[in-house]
Formats: sequence, structure tokens, C-alpha cells
Amino acid sequence: MFTLEQIKAAHAKVKTGADFPKYIQNLIKLGVEHYNAFVITGYTDYYAADGQKVTNPSKYEELSIADQSDAEQFKSDLKAHQNGKTDYLIFCKDCAKSGIEGWTVSLSKMTCTYFDKSGNEILTEQIPS
Repeated sequence: MFTLEQIKAAHAKVKTGADFPKYIQNLIKLGVEHYNAFVITGYTDYYAADGQKVTNPSKYEELSIADQSDAEQFKSDLKAHQNGKTDYLIFCKDCAKSGIEGWTVSLSKMTCTYFDKSGNEILTEQIPS
């Protein structure tokens, strides 16, 4: 069983998107099976295989998510974030402008799927190990 404090400690080590693969490895060690992150306020729901759920509450003031998604702008912003050019808050603001409501990370499949306000899949990426 993992705790919110353990998740926060793992997340505190993430400064940019370049740190994401190490973060994922830490979550796997804790027993997280998947999680859903929501751009609107930055809250995240973490799940274990046994159904345990831990919620990391809002991290910032509410953002307005664009009604129309802009996949190409999002992909450009994501690449910049993954290359360490933006921090988490800037990335979330970029997601909101591009109509990205959130993402689901599957630790068993090692994928991250980004979705819009209608739940449409915008992009699924393999997470590097």
C-alpha cells in the first residue's frame, strides 16, 4: 500500500519532463498500477492493483481548458516539456490552451494517453524505461 506522502516525495524529484521516466520507475516500486492526472487544477488519482485509490489534491488555481483541442500545438508543447524546457505548471497551462483535459498513465503498459474535454484520445506515447 502506498501513501500520498510517498507519491509526493517521488513527484518532488520531478523538475521537468526529462525526469518523468525516473518518476514512473519510483511509482512502480510503490505499487501504483495507473493514474489519472487532470489539468484543470492539477489533481491526480493514483490506483493500485487491489483497487486502492489515493488522490493528490489540487496543485494550483483552476485553469480554463479550451473547448477545441489543438493536437499539433500540444505535441510541440509536450516535446518542449519532455526536453526539459518547461516545468510542470507551464506544461499544464500549455495543455489547457491546447484543449487537453488530462492524461492516463498505465504502468503495466508503460503508456501515457492524453485526452480532451470530450474524452477523445489525442495522443498515446510509450514511456521510456
